[in-house]
Amino acid sequence: MNNDADDSKLNKDNELDASDFASKSARKREMAALQELGTSLIDLPARHFADLPIGKPLRDALTLAKTLKSREARRRQIQYIGKLMRAENIDDIRQFLSRLEDDNKLFRQRFRQIEHLCESLVTSGDAAIEPLIAEHPELNRQKLRQLARKAGKEAIEDSPTRRKLFEYLQKTLSFN
Repeated sequence: MNNDADDSKLNKDNELDASDFASKSARKREMAALQELGTSLIDLPARHFADLPIGKPLRDALTLAKTLKSREARRRQIQYIGKLMRAENIDDIRQFLSRLEDDNKLFRQRFRQIEHLCESLVTSGDAAIEPLIAEHPELNRQKLRQLARKAGKEAIEDSPTRRKLFEYLQKTLSFN
């Protein structure tokens, strides 16, 4: 009877251990994912690097990794970064990177919209200006017309006048 009690206690302990147990392959996949995330952090521009929600040891390791030229030294540093990332809040880092990606998508979308507007203004002229002025009354009709006509006369795709038109639209328009 005493053996039955010991056996049930052993089974409960084994069940707890089995639920907490991760195979060696699973641990390797997790480490590879952390290293990949660390690599994406290394590649961040400096203006976003300061806002990263990470501790000082990881920040120092990432800064060092940016300076390394040797392939093998960089590989070892990325492994070390993966090890340091185990102590960090990965969800916060992923949310930060996700917000950056969303901001980049929004910027690219706005950039394409303005490029499309510039192209239509240059090709269609006054026919495209009137609806744009009606939609965005903050635009200066005379300046817009001057820039569009001058850019239309220039045959170069990336002319200084087209750039001025693009910059004017970018500065003046607010897309939601």
